[in-house]
Order: sequence, then C-alpha cells, then structure tokens
Amino acid sequence: MDQTQRAVHQPARPTFSELFTPKLVTVLREGYTLTHFKADAIAGLTVAIVALPLSMAIAIASGVTPERGLYTSIIGGFLVSALGGSRFQIGGPAGAFIVLVAATVARVGVDGLLLATMMAGVFLLAIGYLRLGTYIKFIPYPVTVGFTAGIAVIIFSGQIVELFGLKLAGKEPGPLVPKLIAIGEAAGTINLAATAVAALTIITIAMLKRFRPKWPAMLIAIGLASLVVALLAMPAETIGTRFGGIPRSLQWPAFPPLSLDRIIDVLPDAIAFALLGAIESLLSAVVADGMTGRRHRSNCELVAQGFANIASALFGGICTTGTIARTATNVRAGAHGPVSGMMHSAILLALMLVAAPLASYIPLAALAGVLAVVCWNMFEKQAFATLLRASRGDALVLMATFLIVIFRDLTEGIVVGFALGSILFIDRMAKSIAVEADHQSLVQEDVADRASAYDSSEASDADTVVYRISGAFFFGAASTVGTVLDRIADQRNFILDCSAVPFFDSTAANVIEGAAHKAKRAGVRFIISGASPQTRRMLINHGVKRPLVTYAASITDARAQLKKAAPAA
Repeated sequence: MDQTQRAVHQPARPTFSELFTPKLVTVLREGYTLTHFKADAIAGLTVAIVALPLSMAIAIASGVTPERGLYTSIIGGFLVSALGGSRFQIGGPAGAFIVLVAATVARVGVDGLLLATMMAGVFLLAIGYLRLGTYIKFIPYPVTVGFTAGIAVIIFSGQIVELFGLKLAGKEPGPLVPKLIAIGEAAGTINLAATAVAALTIITIAMLKRFRPKWPAMLIAIGLASLVVALLAMPAETIGTRFGGIPRSLQWPAFPPLSLDRIIDVLPDAIAFALLGAIESLLSAVVADGMTGRRHRSNCELVAQGFANIASALFGGICTTGTIARTATNVRAGAHGPVSGMMHSAILLALMLVAAPLASYIPLAALAGVLAVVCWNMFEKQAFATLLRASRGDALVLMATFLIVIFRDLTEGIVVGFALGSILFIDRMAKSIAVEADHQSLVQEDVADRASAYDSSEASDADTVVYRISGAFFFGAASTVGTVLDRIADQRNFILDCSAVPFFDSTAANVIEGAAHKAKRAGVRFIISGASPQTRRMLINHGVKRPLVTYAASITDARAQLKKAAPAA
C-alpha cells in the first residue's frame, strides 16, 4: 500500500542507558563473528598505516615532540572507539587543533597544554551528559565549510618553513600576515634538499592516489623520502637530528602540575579545545553516517571524547578528536564496527615498540609534505565554490567565517558565522511570509467531485513511499529530517513533497544531496515534487539534479512519471 508520511515526527525519548551505551556494545549484541573481526583487523591496519606519519606530523606542527602524537592516537584513539557513539569514528590528533595547540604551548608550555587538554575532557563530559551535543548540529553548513577551509590555509602556512627548509631570523610568528612576512624575509635561506624531499613526497602521494588508490600512499611516500635522504646523505633535517628520535614505549600516566592559578590561566584554552573538539568530532561522525547510512549518538560520542582527552593528557598526549580523513579511510577499508578503531591503536603501539628507531630517519620536509596534502584535501573546493554560487547570504556567511578564522581566531570565526547564519535565517523567514488576497475560511469547505476516474493503483503501490516536509527546512531542522530520510533505501520509489516548504537553506540542500546519493546507491528512484523555483535552484546548485533526482510539479505528476517508467523497468 502507498505510504504517505510526515517527515518530522516525535520519536520516543531514549533512556539514559540507551543514549550512552557505546556503539561497541551495540555491535557485540548484534553478533560479532570471526569474519567481522577479520574485516575490522584489516581496516585497523589500514588506518594505522595512515595514522603513523600523520600523528607525528601533526604533533611536530603543533610545537610538541612527535611521540606525543602517537600517544594521542594510541590512548585517545582507543577510548574514542571503545566508548564512543559512532560506529566508525577514528580518534587521534587532528590538523584542526594545530593552531590552538601551538599557541597554547607557546604561552603556557607543554605542562599547561596537558592541563588544558584534561580540563577540555571534563568539559566534553559535561556537554555530553547534559545532552547539549544535539545543539552543536545546529551549526550551518557554510560555517563548517568556511571553518574547515580556513584551518587548511592556516596549517599550510605553518608548513612552508619545513617544506622549503627555511631558516627564520627569529621565532616563527603565529598570525598569518606576520608569518608570511617573516617567510618572505627568509626566502634567501631556502634548502634545495628539503624542497626536493617535500616535492618527492607530495608527487609520490598524488601518483599513488591516482594509479594505486588502495596502497598506503602516505607511508610509502615517507619511506621513500627517508630512504633517499639516508642513501644520498642529503642535508635535510630529520626527526633524529631535531628530536633525537622517539621512545619505544608509552610513558607512565602522570598529572600535570595543578594549582588554582594554573587552572585559571589555561581555562580559555580548555574551553577552545572542548568546543573545537566537539564540533570536529561530530562533523567526522556525520561524514561516517553519510558514507554508511548509520546514525551516531552525539552525546555518547562527546562523553567518549571527554574520557579520551583526559586519558591522553595523563599519558603525555595532546588533544584527541574524531578525525575525518582517518574515519573515512576506516569506512572505505571495510570496517564493521568500533573494533577497527581499537585495532588501529593497538597496531600503532606495536609499531612504536618495534620500529621506533627507524623514525629517526624521517625527514621533516616529508612530514610537511604529508600535511600539505592533508590541507589540500581539507579545503573542500567543490563545496566552497557551490556555496559562493548558491546565494549572496550563504556566500557572506562562508567568507566571513573563512576570513575571520584565517586572520583572527578559530572560535570567533565559528561564533560570527553562526550569528550571521541566524540573522540570514530570520531575514529569509520574514520574506517567506505571504498574505493571501482572498478570504479563506478557517474550516475547509466542501468541493465538487473530480470528473476524472478513480485510479486504484494510487492506493496499492507497495513500492512507493511519499514523505511531506512542512515548514522551513533550515540548519536547525536538518538533523531531524536527515534521520527520517535515512529510511528511503527500503523502497523502490521515493517521492519527497516540498510544496509546503517556504525555503531551503544550504544545510538543508546538503542533507537532501546526501539522501539522493544514498538512494542512488540503493537503486531507489528519487523524485522531488512541489519545489518552488527558488528551492529547486538551491537544490540544483548543490548537485541535487539528474541523474540523482527528477522534479515534478506535484505528487500526482510524480506518480505519473513513475507510471511512464514502469513499462521500461
């Protein structure tokens, strides 16, 4: 029978136990077999190979020693997977934290960084247990794109010195403009050997990604660069020459120096770590949801991030968060559940115990090359261009967030972007109000019967489901509607009626795009009916067009499309 449902409804409120039960427990309850373990072991190995150079590169770029990045992936990453609310999340040090961590180390030292990380973990526990993680989903899509792009630019600017082996006259400035000025003044000190190593690393990664996408490109590139530098005795700085190598074991857990004055001193850093960690982790979980069709539990995920940051700091690690690139790698490698993330941490520990001496030969220019590639991938070029074309309002939010993150501060960028997005929403809602010229009765009046014959197929089509969205579809409603749209894979035909939607924003369009891709993968025909010209233009600008979806003027026209296609099917 044809099903017509409302897209937004009130589900039963979950209990505390249901809300905070780790996904690991859920997976084990489903029945965990040897086949599942093999899939998780292979995925864990794949992610560990990617995480090994990245963890060290991010730590060095953050102003700490490389082993602290490994501690973060081993301790923090294990707890994120074991306790988290996302089935595929991989935790560890993230590029998004480089700027904040480096500034904190420069101001209060490593001990202050560890204390701020522990305090951030406590804040994340509070956010999760108070169930405030749901509200983080209200961040508009242009803000997340602009924020991520801004971080990519900042990280890349911080790698220029290592990429070219420059020798600065003094300490490298933190802000972008002074940093570029200092780099320009040091242009005459370029090290051709370091430049060649960085170029070799980047080219190797690019070529392997193109011709051998399943190979561990970053690890191969690092290994090749290290071999070339060692065999040719190239004058390029390595982990060994700068840091003396990395230890072959974890350090014993220990609390950093603690006092009231110290807590007050690092409080702003801890708040920034917690906010950025919450945003980055939930963004990563959303990416995994989009790739797999599963749904994460945001508050449980934040609780896991809280415990992971506290434990990471106790063992000398830095900030732990969900990592988008490694999580996506985990999904593509065929992971079944959280065991893959736990395996990734265990394999990293084994590699550190066995192969730590070899890390001394890794050139710093090669690690900078790896981060340059990460920055290129972080900058979502297609999404950035789409938002610039979508509307002037979305372009304003995007560019304001992007420029403030680059030239001012990460947190300010998010706050200003969110405020502009909210103002834009209010403006659009005000303009969406229409006053009808005719007098409409409060009670629906009788109308004459239609002359057309009754079509019984409209009441017996078991392969078609119709959802109707009523009201403004904006970033605040995106999560709720997205949850409902996850169910479309169970049908052959799906009609989404948007005739009662006054407007879509870019976040909503991004949700529909994800649902359309899921429908295509499942072989579901997706038709959008009743969309206004403005809504249709917004959706098309975001890639919601043929062959992903077709458009119809009404539900009746959409059913007519399905009937015409039925003989061909």
